[in-house]
Amino acid sequence: MKTLYLDIFSGISGDMFLGAMVDLGVDVAVLKREIGKLGVSGYHITTARRQKSNIEGVKFDVHLVEEDVDACDSTDHSHSHSHSHEHGHSHSHGHDHSHSHSHEPAAGQSPSHTHEGNRNYRQIKELIQQSALSDWVKQKAIAVFHRVAVAEGKVHGMPPEDVHFHEVGAVDSIVDIIGACIALEMLGRPRVLAAHVVEGTGWVNCAHGRFPVPTTATLEILGARGIALTQCEEPHELVTPTGAALLAEFVEHFGPMQGLVASRVGYGLGTRDNKTRPNVLRAVLTDSVSASSPHDWEIDTIAVLETNLDDVPAEVLGNFVEKALAAGALDVFHTPIQMKKNRPGVLLTVLCARDDADRYSHLMLCETSAFGVRRSYVERRKLHREMITVVTPYGPVEVKVGRLDGKPVQRAPEYETCKRLAYAADVPVKEVIFAAQAAALNQIL
Repeated sequence: MKTLYLDIFSGISGDMFLGAMVDLGVDVAVLKREIGKLGVSGYHITTARRQKSNIEGVKFDVHLVEEDVDACDSTDHSHSHSHSHEHGHSHSHGHDHSHSHSHEPAAGQSPSHTHEGNRNYRQIKELIQQSALSDWVKQKAIAVFHRVAVAEGKVHGMPPEDVHFHEVGAVDSIVDIIGACIALEMLGRPRVLAAHVVEGTGWVNCAHGRFPVPTTATLEILGARGIALTQCEEPHELVTPTGAALLAEFVEHFGPMQGLVASRVGYGLGTRDNKTRPNVLRAVLTDSVSASSPHDWEIDTIAVLETNLDDVPAEVLGNFVEKALAAGALDVFHTPIQMKKNRPGVLLTVLCARDDADRYSHLMLCETSAFGVRRSYVERRKLHREMITVVTPYGPVEVKVGRLDGKPVQRAPEYETCKRLAYAADVPVKEVIFAAQAAALNQIL
């Protein structure tokens, strides 16, 4: 499986991410065409090969077109307002595209009209859902916007859907987030890893006033995902809210490179000349995690949390299992064991994402009789998965297909659908399951 490693030694922003993706090989013409499916106007995109601190890469810019411009396609940039600033602007026009730009009307609008940048999360979500973008891009883009919306809603003290805030609605934010999701799909939806998040210091001027770095939205987004942040000596913002939301949505694990064989390396350039480090995002693309891997299975690392219990009521244990699974744990189970003084007990085990280990440890300590939780990290090997819909004599059924080295080795029909169809047809559930598996085999071979 392809793996994308984001070396964020100098932070991350939406435009730097897209610049790195283009440098990795994403076709700009195709990217623009796909972004155009959203139906948003009032901007144009430019990309150029430039250097930053003697490192050559791609500068990705979104330019907002000013009102009543006759030559919108002209190369005369005096007719447009560049929003290539997200990572390195002087802040004279606001902090970055996740913070301001609500006052400039889009092309063809009068000043009395609502600017494209005043959309709220609900409107953005509807815009994406009604577009001709792929289902995967829609799902991921909405998820990224939701992370920003929740953070801004918390800052404003309002439900995310009801906050009319330019931070999510700005045209350049829309282009960056949609474009990032499209670029990842064009690269084959790689597994995404990243270095530890490093932020600068200082202050930024944004639509809400003057705030210290990291900004409130960036802190909220990273904190909600449980992502650790460390500040460095660079006296500027390095991680923007858009960059933070992309990390929170796509990155499986944060840490140094481990066993990566770089097949391609791309650089996305920022605008500012930093004082302590080059203002670039380095993206490393590899077709495998290790050159010695004999198969194309997916590899990740998860946390295993365990505790021995001999005094927990069955009702409490059952409630914990339900609560942990509902919270998103990968798996929760308990195993009978013999404890001290020959007491019967249970070994309670929680499997979760590495970055969620603290959250579930806290849940175990608060919701059970545990006085401690053991933690270990293990590697997993996973099949490539895809969802297909098959037609059976009882109705359509979604089937999860697992592939190894390109060959289908597992077929798992969606149980609740099979159960519903079985009840409706008054047949055993296994009959529907077998029918779905047979139909899936015929469809994928």
